[in-house]
Amino acid sequence: MIQAAEQLGKTVGIVAACEALEVSRTGLYRERQMEAVEAEPTREPAQPPRTLSQAERDAVRQVLNSERFQDSAPREVYATLIDEGEYLCSYRTMYRILEENAEVRERRNQLRHPNYVKPELLATRPNQLWSWDITKLLGPATWTYYYLYDIMDVYSRYVVGWMIAERESASLAEALIAETCARQGILPGQLTIHADRGSSMTSKPVTLLMADLGVTKTHSRPHVSNDNPYSEAQFKTLKYRPGYPARFGCQPDARNWAQETFQWYNYEHHHTGLGLLTPADVHYGRASAVNQQRQQVLQAAYLKNPERFVKGLSTPPALPDAVWINAPKPAAKLEELLPS
Repeated sequence: MIQAAEQLGKTVGIVAACEALEVSRTGLYRERQMEAVEAEPTREPAQPPRTLSQAERDAVRQVLNSERFQDSAPREVYATLIDEGEYLCSYRTMYRILEENAEVRERRNQLRHPNYVKPELLATRPNQLWSWDITKLLGPATWTYYYLYDIMDVYSRYVVGWMIAERESASLAEALIAETCARQGILPGQLTIHADRGSSMTSKPVTLLMADLGVTKTHSRPHVSNDNPYSEAQFKTLKYRPGYPARFGCQPDARNWAQETFQWYNYEHHHTGLGLLTPADVHYGRASAVNQQRQQVLQAAYLKNPERFVKGLSTPPALPDAVWINAPKPAAKLEELLPS
């Protein structure tokens, strides 16, 4: 209708045409204005006369990223050049040029640390996943230490191997791992050993030994203690136990303490993460028999005083079906991960 009003307006005038066709004159004028704007040619915005040309901007950027100035701030570059009798632009313009090219940062070529993959390890039975670490024990004098090497089965929390030494050594770690694998009867392809990134853990002798034994090795991410939680938690349990000495008088003293402590930890310590079973019971397959005996005791207590069991007959705490280091999120269905 607006176009018809335009055509009729050429003959009788816009006012009469709009009244005859019942068209809003405001809408007609708006349509004219929009068509005029669309018909105007697109023009590039005028550049201010003081703006640097593209060639000049490229030259400034090349100077800033040169070997001479790549580690200098734009203010330093500006001051150095102007003292030498050369002016390129203000240091604020230098900052703007760097910002346009995403270079307001360290401009030298630097090593970029890789993104380490979070280890996700699963154990559903003993001798499937081990964790090992080394901790310091204070010696008789300042700056003297003894080193406790500790290998633990993650599923059962059983300490399968340990050693006290006067130094941290890859050759000692290699001997301990080889002896422990032989004592536990580890077969090729059966075991994964997890550790942090200490020098002994990542050493070439230990790596070659595990390859010869058919053992898979994994490591924690750098500076992430949570990737090796079971060894860290065990060290805390050992050192916070009553009777832990402030210092050890000699290496045999430390060895005697470790022997008594690991005997207690493996065979007497009822672990909350194992349904209050001892690590030895879980590691050597006695968990089911122990829980059956506990159930008989609870059954007898229930029959004797049923009113004391408000929720009915109690059952012993269950042994976990699986143990994770960094369970995936969202966690996959357990039945899909457990071996058939």
